[in-house]
Amino acid sequence: MDIEDLRTFVDVADAGGISAAARRLGVSKSIVSRRLFKLEGELGVQLLLRTTRGAALTEAGITFREHAARIGAELELARETILPTGELRGRLRVAMPLTFGPTHFAPVLAELSKRNPKLQVHATYSDRFVDIIAEGFDCAIRVGYLEDSNLIAKRIGPITGKLVASPDYIAEHGVPETLDDLATHRALMQGTETWHLTDGGRTITFQPQGIFKADNGIALMTACVAGLGIGYLPDCITHQHVASGRLVEVMPNHQPPPAAAYVIRPPGQHPARKLRVLTDMLIEHFKKNPEHWGL
Repeated sequence: MDIEDLRTFVDVADAGGISAAARRLGVSKSIVSRRLFKLEGELGVQLLLRTTRGAALTEAGITFREHAARIGAELELARETILPTGELRGRLRVAMPLTFGPTHFAPVLAELSKRNPKLQVHATYSDRFVDIIAEGFDCAIRVGYLEDSNLIAKRIGPITGKLVASPDYIAEHGVPETLDDLATHRALMQGTETWHLTDGGRTITFQPQGIFKADNGIALMTACVAGLGIGYLPDCITHQHVASGRLVEVMPNHQPPPAAAYVIRPPGQHPARKLRVLTDMLIEHFKKNPEHWGL
């Protein structure tokens, strides 16, 4: 039984279809189908029900998926145990934020790939919340404040932010000085989120009134520079505009509390060496490039 066939089956099961798995694997649909037929032939049982919408696991497929995933993980751990050093191999699927992932995190992935040419690095950039288990990612980089979950998080560096607005907006709408003032101003938001702000020595949650929303931090920063409202944005994407005077800090006595960037991975006792190496490189990247993060 071929290990690639097992891994392909797991990817199809997790992705919910052959087309999605093929995109995830970076191979053609015909290759994925061939591996599945071969695996089902060797087992003598149907694992998937093909439909026009994708593929659904049979009862046997549901049971076998857990064993196949465990076999893949155990094989990778065994390989690392006997080869604890040297080039990384296999595949690393990483979900990263779109807002500054391509500019701030992508260089680390490029260096990782350069050092380990036999490692297949597959990166997905999106500001949406990615379910790394259901979507088959090895890890994700999350920025901000983590919610409780069963995922394992490793802090890689600090993320600072502030409330900012353009001088034109301030000239037209005035400077908010209290939280009650802030509630009357135009807020630029990614969704229906609350803002974490400091008030004296405590952290409070503030519900802004959003009049402009976008699912990407760069788009919100552009709107902020254009004078559309007040943004709650990380320093790593605003510090150059603040330095040039295109943006000014608002309500410095109510700064957001310190946040951080994390590598998030599924629960498990032994993280794969490729994850440990990536995490160490990201931590080093933060330490060596504080100005890159507006620190």
